Amino acid sequence: MKPKLEKITEKKGRHSFLAFELQLTRFDFFWHYHPEYELTLITEGRGRRLVGDSHESFEDGDLVLMGPGLPHTWVSDDSQQERMTAVVVQFSDHFMERFTELEELSTINKLLAQARQGIAFSGEKSAAIAEHLKLLPQKTGVDKITGLLQILGALAQMNHTALASPFYQPLKGNENENRINKVCQYVQKHATEKLTIQKAASLIHLSPGAFCKFFKRITGKTFSDYVNDIRIAHVCHQLMTTDKQIAEIAYGNGFETLTYFHRVFLKKTGKRPRAFREGIVI
Repeated sequence: MKPKLEKITEKKGRHSFLAFELQLTRFDFFWHYHPEYELTLITEGRGRRLVGDSHESFEDGDLVLMGPGLPHTWVSDDSQQERMTAVVVQFSDHFMERFTELEELSTINKLLAQARQGIAFSGEKSAAIAEHLKLLPQKTGVDKITGLLQILGALAQMNHTALASPFYQPLKGNENENRINKVCQYVQKHATEKLTIQKAASLIHLSPGAFCKFFKRITGKTFSDYVNDIRIAHVCHQLMTTDKQIAEIAYGNGFETLTYFHRVFLKKTGKRPRAFREGIVI
């Protein structure tokens, strides 16, 4: 996707880095990037997290570190009615260069190198780090700087998973950002309805053939695969939170046949819907 450049330097002013709490009614699709690293903790909310060519679900406690220039966005579930909150820390390479040459902080240097693909943290330790991260926006002076270094040092000792694939190459610039954002926002809002390539292409005034090439080139996915990502995320949420029949959930989320739904669900999750609901891994 063509991401929008976010100019964090203008927001930062004279501060060494930004650390703030974000409170919104929902996270809307906003595909963007910036030259700074970003550490994001979702304290309340659920939906889809897109980092590079990674498309995954997120919920409370989601903790991700992203490197400079890596496009990303968080998108709320349509069923999410509560407020969405996050703690966000953004810091530059220039700021970190003052510390990463120190041998004592070599593990942080390795962590930042791995963050170029985006990394997600999990495990028992992440909850403890999250509590420290929540306090960072209120800190000032030396406490603020040492607080960030301690958090990064702790993260460097944790298990983490790479998000974007190693061959992912971000496409930056403003040329097509409005077009791809328009399509993705449309899919988010209408994922439960019948979606066609013809309709999506007409939104940005392309022929179906040109649209397919455009969408695949920018997202790394076919249009139907992207739509299925969104639909399966909604299905998973309903399987976990409702007692609706599987067929009802499938049809209610835009799948026209159960055979196709089961095939897509197995491919996306590695489980069958009933096993997913029961927590049984096949």
